[in-house]
Amino acid sequence: MTMLDRMRRHKNWLKWSLGLVCLTFVVFYIPDFLQSSTGTGLVGGDRVASVDSRTISATDFRRRYLAQLSAYRTAYGGKLDDAMLKQMQIDQQVLQQMIQEHMDLAEAERLGIRVSDQEVRAQILSMPGLQENGQFIGEQRYRQLLSTQNPPLTPADFEQQIRQGLMTDKFRAGLTEWMSIPEAELENEYKLRNEKVTLQIVAVLADNFKLSAAAGDADIAAMFEKNKERYRVPEQRKVRYTRINTANVAAKLTVPRAEVERVFNERAASFTSPEQIRASHILLKIEEGQDEAKIRARAEQILKDAKAPGADFAALAKKYSEDEGSAPQGGDLDYFSRGRMVPEFETAAFGMQPGQVSDLVRSQFGFHIIKVTDKQAAISPSLSDESFYKQVEVQAVREMADTQVADLGDALMRDGQTPATLDKAAAARGLKVEETPFFSRGGLVPALGPQSPASTLAFQVEENIVTGPIAEPTGRLIFYVSGKRDPYLPKFEEVRSQVRDDLIQERANELAKKRADALAGDLKKAADFQQAAKAAGLSAVASMPLTRGGVIPNIGRSPEVDAVAFSLPVGGVSDAIATPQGAAIIKVVSRQAIASADFAAARDKFRGEALGERRNRFYQTYMQKARARMKIEIDREALTRAIGQV
Repeated sequence: MTMLDRMRRHKNWLKWSLGLVCLTFVVFYIPDFLQSSTGTGLVGGDRVASVDSRTISATDFRRRYLAQLSAYRTAYGGKLDDAMLKQMQIDQQVLQQMIQEHMDLAEAERLGIRVSDQEVRAQILSMPGLQENGQFIGEQRYRQLLSTQNPPLTPADFEQQIRQGLMTDKFRAGLTEWMSIPEAELENEYKLRNEKVTLQIVAVLADNFKLSAAAGDADIAAMFEKNKERYRVPEQRKVRYTRINTANVAAKLTVPRAEVERVFNERAASFTSPEQIRASHILLKIEEGQDEAKIRARAEQILKDAKAPGADFAALAKKYSEDEGSAPQGGDLDYFSRGRMVPEFETAAFGMQPGQVSDLVRSQFGFHIIKVTDKQAAISPSLSDESFYKQVEVQAVREMADTQVADLGDALMRDGQTPATLDKAAAARGLKVEETPFFSRGGLVPALGPQSPASTLAFQVEENIVTGPIAEPTGRLIFYVSGKRDPYLPKFEEVRSQVRDDLIQERANELAKKRADALAGDLKKAADFQQAAKAAGLSAVASMPLTRGGVIPNIGRSPEVDAVAFSLPVGGVSDAIATPQGAAIIKVVSRQAIASADFAAARDKFRGEALGERRNRFYQTYMQKARARMKIEIDREALTRAIGQV
């Protein structure tokens, strides 16, 4: 985590805890605050899932789903459209996240882990965002803060969330904190991850041999007989469906100005851009046990250089700054608004003009030298601006269309609860009911497009049960399973072309490997690896320094090539190495070994990373076994209804 990340996290920790979606953290912390206050789904509505005796209600799920959806859109803006969101399967992300949370709590309770009222109180009193001048802000302001959240939180809600968080922390700590890594093993792991080789690669591609890889009828039939199970067709289903297209509904709408004004007034904050500045900084960290006076003296000398006429602030930042995230960019922190940095940094930066360099600014991270490079005033657009009015009008039309589409979907479900009545209800509203061909679970449904939820949901509902309305990028979908096909072994003629392609690929790989075997001997003896490859009609491509698991030119990631590359000496040439694309011969041009001093400098940070990975793997393995003991149920129809309301 960069120093900038930590600065922003410290400033906004309370806001995250209370559920304010902050752009800086949206990718990492979305959105724990919406968990049910009791964890047992007492909010009401359908039950979408349960973990032992713990219930996940449709209301809880829907709130989390909407918050996650909103957070992604806030983070990525117009770059993230509805189709991309659907491909991300946010509903499954949210559901699995909630199930995992309830599993953690269920297992913690089973093991007798408890959190006292005193521990909850101590945690709340220690939150930086609930302190002012080192003191708790007081009961009244505490309640006010909670009441302003969306949705509002009562102290009991918030304190229960804190209790559950502490319980989960205790559980995971007790489960994994005993783990350690011996020094020798840690150093070896560091070297394995960080040593690099530079290669010259001669790739002999199978694609170049496919024309020579003849496959007669007898050979294709033999291939099929030998590998029948490879071609087994899984369970398939088909559905009859009707779709409500939002764009079609929107095209018929005319939105009155009053409605546009309502949308603008309700969304005023989202249309306003706050004041922003762009700044760079040089940071000298103050770690525990260090002599602050010495660091200050060094910082003052750098400050003197930074304020000198003609000083190159970016060069000084690259040379001196200890913020690993911004130093390579000359200390540049990009644009940020108020509330994104710790108070000391923010106060100094927003009090400066572009081109100014601050005096030393002390924060909990150390000494900062700040240079403001640009300032942008707050922007508050008005509906009197015709182009802006059109933008808001588009949102108003979309909202009205979404509402009508949702209402129409509900009406169809109300009047079309059986296949026969759905056909009639759709026809009465000018909608067609169509049927897909058979498709496999999660596969492409040509009639519905890629990533259609029906490709999965159709395998979770019974035949002839009307399901929906389901939110899609284009609107709403209502369907029922109209046919099933059990897994079967296809006849040879059904898969003949696929078997032929597979056989040709296998034979082309064999020919590529044979060609590489013949060439490897010559390349090993050649004084010039590149020239010898060129003489053979191939090219030796030079790589950048590669770690294990790196992307190798013309090959991609290849554990087989890695194993050989890191075992050869510098100057060594390999035998032919089989790859999925054919074969390869490599020469090791250079090796960047890891010295003990390099490891010593990175030891503490790497130990934390490696230990965290091991603990997480252990935790995941433990919870997989715990999950087998738990009774986890998912009500797919309730889940579909919850999503369909979005």
